[in-house]
Order: sequence, then C-alpha cells, then structure tokens
Amino acid sequence: MNARLATLPRRASAPARIALLGTGTVGSAVWARLGGWRGTAFAERLTLVHAANSRVALSDCHGIAADPLEPLLRNASSISNLDDVERALTGPPPCIVIDATASESVAERHAGWLAAGIHVVTACKLGQGGSLARWRAIQSARARGGTCYGDSATVGAGLPVLRSLRELQAGSDRIHAIAGVLSGSMAWLCHQYDGLRPFSGFVRQARAAGYTEPDPREDLSGEDVRRKLLILARCAGFELDIGDVQVVSLVPPALAALSRDDVDAALPLLDASLRARYAAARKDGERLRFIARLEDGRASVGLEALPADHPLAGGCGTDNRVAIWSDRYRGQPLLIQGPGAGADVTAAALLDDALAIQARAAQPGAAVAKNVSIGCGRWNT
Repeated sequence: MNARLATLPRRASAPARIALLGTGTVGSAVWARLGGWRGTAFAERLTLVHAANSRVALSDCHGIAADPLEPLLRNASSISNLDDVERALTGPPPCIVIDATASESVAERHAGWLAAGIHVVTACKLGQGGSLARWRAIQSARARGGTCYGDSATVGAGLPVLRSLRELQAGSDRIHAIAGVLSGSMAWLCHQYDGLRPFSGFVRQARAAGYTEPDPREDLSGEDVRRKLLILARCAGFELDIGDVQVVSLVPPALAALSRDDVDAALPLLDASLRARYAAARKDGERLRFIARLEDGRASVGLEALPADHPLAGGCGTDNRVAIWSDRYRGQPLLIQGPGAGADVTAAALLDDALAIQARAAQPGAAVAKNVSIGCGRWNT
C-alpha cells in the first residue's frame, strides 16, 4: 500500500440505530444474532436501541442484546406503543425499523416512517403485498424521505429473488413471466404426501413441526402466497391489486366456516379431494405442487399437476423454487432454489438488509445517489 495513503484518516462509519419490532420466532432470532456479534465489526455497525412486541417494550437495549430475551420481556415495565418508535430512534442517522411482526398496524406505519427519514427492513408481507394503494404509498414515502425499504425477507426468506428481478431490470432485461413454489409449508406437504395416508395427517405433522401457521387454513387457503406473488409482480413492473390474483383455496367451505378451535377435528374434510387429485396426477406421471404464476399480467395461485421434469417439480423439504422468464432467459428460465422458511435464515436476511443500508449511508455522496441497487431495494432521494 502507498505509504501516504496508509496514513490518511479513514472516514468514520456511523452505526445505524435499530428498533426491533416483534419478539416471536423471527424477532428472537434477530436478537440472538445481534447478541452473537458482540465484539465483532458487525456489532459496531448496528446499535439496537429499542425492542418491542405487542405488549411490552425494552428501551436502552444497547449492550443487553447478548442477554437472553425472554427474562427481559417478562420483567419489562414499559407498555408497548408504536408512537415510541420514532422517539427511540431520535439521534444521528441512519435509523432503521426492523419489522419482524405479522401486524397490520405495524405495516400501516411503514410509509410514515419512511417519509420521516427512517429506513424500514421487514419480513412482513402486509406492506408491499397488501393493497396497491399501500404499496404506492410506500414507494412515494421512500422517494420523499430518501430512505430504503428492505424487503429481502418477504419472499423466499432472503433467497435472492427480489434482488435478481431488480438487477435484471437494471440491465435492461424485461420480465415476461414468474412462477414458483413460494410457501415452505405447502412445499413440504406436497413433497411428503403419498396418496396412501390421509392428507390431514400430514397437515398435523407440518403444524407440529412449525411449518404451518397455528391455524393451517392460512397456508392451505393460498392467501400468504397471494401476498408474495403480489410483491414479485410489483417488483417486476406489474402494478396488480389484491383482486387481480386468482386464488384457488384447498380449504373446502365447510372447513373455512369453522372456528379455529374446531379446525383440527375437521381436517379430514381435506382428504377425499387431495386423494383424488394425487391419483389423477400420478396416473399421468405428474407431481402436485402449490404454484404461484404471473404471465402476461395475469396472476394465479393454486395446486397444479406438473410433469416430473418441470423446473418447479423438483426440490425437497420446505424449499422455495422460483423460475423467471425474461428476454435473457426465454427458453430456459432462471431458477432460484433454497430454504424458503425458517427463523434463522429470515433473521439473517433482515440483518443483511440493515447492514446494506448502514454501508450505503456511510459512503461519501450517499445523500445524492439516485436509484442505486443495494440489495434491499432502491435507494431513492
């Protein structure tokens, strides 16, 4: 290294101040990952100043992230209030909210925080995968606030799906179609189901393993996949609204009408239909997969029978598998595959986005950068 350059002072990298919302499975994994960084260079880049769930809040968190979270929450005396988030983040930028909830009320705050100069990193799909009006409000708020919306964890638990779509388009490629297995729970069910044992038994196994929501109808209905497909479609340039996605639920009306407490006993209502569909697919040498599709601006979600050699018929376990057709990838799609569920990979994706925002903010001239891809979206000023 040039001796003169070695003696020049290095530009200080300001740490990002973090507010963590949500202390469930994913939020706890974020907390543990931050605690595991203690004493490393990563710990110098992100400073946790606030953590909260729907009931209680922890302030002045710096230095305690290495401690077990559950006892801290049990002994917390502060009542959780979303109005406290901006106050907790008062100080030098960059400031980042990490949303590890599935909360409608938290998602409703995303645009306001972005417009106020607070970056948002989220695993919650209700912001960009909800109504078109909310999605547009988030894009507008990012532009006004000069902020970044980190969404890597919303589809594929951090697999480079959204990043790949953005980078293809940044290179003048046009996206023609997207199809994928976007639900880890439905992927597991389709891979495990053998047409011999009742499908309802596999649903119970998946729920016990934590692959499905406590109420498995949320997975079987396709609503979660609808949100993910909307996020992908909008990223690819198709501004679809919720009603533009046709969803064929696996939940029969009689099961859908029951209270949550009565669902388990009624799960065998799924069995006859799934057995018949499996038998028909097997007869033709095909495999059942729960597929989200976007083609020519039309979007759909539902169970399909695919040829065994189809790009989306492979995979295993809870893997997500996404195929992208574009000018560049016409005959053979770009295929992205990997774990699409799990607290650890989701937490890693959230913190990757937070680190990318902190790194970008520390670069000279960041305040005047225009539409520079940083892996968690676009940096707009």
